[in-house]
Amino acid sequence: MKITVIGLGKIGLPLAVQYASSGHTVVGVDVSPRVVELVGAGVEPFPGEHDLARRLAELVPTGRLRATVDYADAVPGSDVVVVVVPLFVDDDARPDFGWMDAATDSLAAVLTEGTLVAYETTLPVGTTRTRWAPRLEAGSGLREGVDFHVAFSPERVLTGRVFSDLRRYPKLVGGLSSEGARRAIDFYDSVLQFDRRDDLARPNGVWDLGSAEAAEMAKLAETTYRDVNIGLANEFARYAETVGIDVAQVVEACNSQPFSHIHQPGIAVGGHCIPVYPRLYLWNDPDATTVRAARARNAAMPDHAVDLLGRVHGDLSGQTVAVLGAAYRGGVRETAFSGVFATVAALERAGATVVVHDPLYPDDDLARLGFTAHHQGEPADAVVVQADHEDYRLWGEGDVPGVRTVVDGRRILDPAAWPSAVVTAIGDGAALARSTRGPAVPAGT
Repeated sequence: MKITVIGLGKIGLPLAVQYASSGHTVVGVDVSPRVVELVGAGVEPFPGEHDLARRLAELVPTGRLRATVDYADAVPGSDVVVVVVPLFVDDDARPDFGWMDAATDSLAAVLTEGTLVAYETTLPVGTTRTRWAPRLEAGSGLREGVDFHVAFSPERVLTGRVFSDLRRYPKLVGGLSSEGARRAIDFYDSVLQFDRRDDLARPNGVWDLGSAEAAEMAKLAETTYRDVNIGLANEFARYAETVGIDVAQVVEACNSQPFSHIHQPGIAVGGHCIPVYPRLYLWNDPDATTVRAARARNAAMPDHAVDLLGRVHGDLSGQTVAVLGAAYRGGVRETAFSGVFATVAALERAGATVVVHDPLYPDDDLARLGFTAHHQGEPADAVVVQADHEDYRLWGEGDVPGVRTVVDGRRILDPAAWPSAVVTAIGDGAALARSTRGPAVPAGT
């Protein structure tokens, strides 16, 4: 097949590589000339995706994968066009379709008969049918379901492990017509290879959900579930702090029973997915009070972590606080919706002098993010762990001379390595009770 992938970002480029690795001819389209140039040279434009560099270097010289900024060079005659262009959403749950509208219009202008168009960007329910299909018809003069076909198939992978996730998880598809669904199933069957999963009710592979709307909702639901679950865990953590309980012990005990799957509380929920897609769900379902409350609870956790630091450390005015981790999660060089921004802002409101360390971000990069860099071995009065980079497991008080207080927002530190400091964590009410006046009396007692 000839396949076009529109959007060569951290998901789109690995997808293009996966399709080419499966024996097809792939052309990637991106608005960034730099990305196109690097891909054309067989060089990954962003670091951190396992096995991407090796596969790019092998595929590009064979001619099975190339990149361009020109839709007219890539789209005509394609058997399949996969669209993986970002969609943004604001704090009021309003989606900004600007980039996707522009990509769809550019695609429509050069769309040819017989093509399957598959959208993989996470969308509000109904968007594929009511926005993209009419836009493609208007721009191309072709008829969906007759001259071309449209399907929705959400990406379900995490950056850093895209290739393994593609094998691990069923590929969900939903067509606007039965023929569109059939073509989508055939396409994904030809470009993906799946691990055996004995834990699934049906064989791992391509799963037809019966409609684009069902596939759209499945992606929103699975991600919103995680946000709500984390929100509940954070509720438990905050309460545990008031009664002298370590919530980690509670969660471990609960999850020993097979019907409990409580996630881990923490300082922040970041990334392109978990903090974003619940807002898309709220755009469809504004009365979803559970979703809204969980999102608000998770968004408030950086402020809570700073309040916790103040309770243990005392007045933060004039104190130097080192925030460990700019990335939204450990091992990933990405700051999308990272808790570092809200954490630093809360510390500055409390009067602290804030420095930020991240093993994946050189000083210049931290400066571009608006931060002053902290270096291992430099002194600080307090530490807040924001990202669970593996490096931090080995840190101790010798890495931050003079530290008196540590709030471990990810429970990655070894408290024994900080013997001169007071170390607490989100939801560690037992440690908090030892370091302050003790737990509050539970309501109702």
